[in-house]
Amino acid sequence: MARYRGPQTKIARKFGSPIFGPDKAFEKKNYPPGQHGQNKRRSKVSEYGTQLKEKQKAKYTYGLLEKQFYNTFKKALGIKGITGEVFLQLLESRLDNVVFRLGIGSSRAAARQLVSHRHITVNNEMVNIPAYTLKPGDIVAVREKSKSIEVISDSLSKGSHTKYSWLEWNKDDLKGRFVTLPERDEIPENIKEQLIVELYSK
Repeated sequence: MARYRGPQTKIARKFGSPIFGPDKAFEKKNYPPGQHGQNKRRSKVSEYGTQLKEKQKAKYTYGLLEKQFYNTFKKALGIKGITGEVFLQLLESRLDNVVFRLGIGSSRAAARQLVSHRHITVNNEMVNIPAYTLKPGDIVAVREKSKSIEVISDSLSKGSHTKYSWLEWNKDDLKGRFVTLPERDEIPENIKEQLIVELYSK
């Protein structure tokens, strides 16, 4: 499936947030791109424009294309609860996202590649579908033959798997458990999900 492979800093500057991860270039120029930089007068954005921008930011953050993003939203509509929060929970439940959250992949793009290249198992079964939805209790692990891969060990050395209360990590076996769906205040992404709900509800 096609993915965005353009300049990441430019997109991060557009949304005013390092949505692709730590970015030294963004830190130096954390204002919208353009010929006149931060001195350019910005026209007032319409309500629709604000909602669309939030949707685009969420899409780039989680690395989804429009159809997949919208299908996830439609799935959230059919689940009991606050639609915006359920939507984010579904995005957080994706296998590529959990591989990233556990620190196995240094970014969501890297995690997606690890899944696609058959380096990850779920409940001892190899799964190569990044969009695979995990359920509470599922065990995500590095495949035995892949434990010595340098990109995995380098990423794990950063210790990001200790950050999230809804995940457990066993550093000896390189296994993690998706304990439960995260509450909204546990999800660190700076996304105003209600704007996305409003946009799709038009």
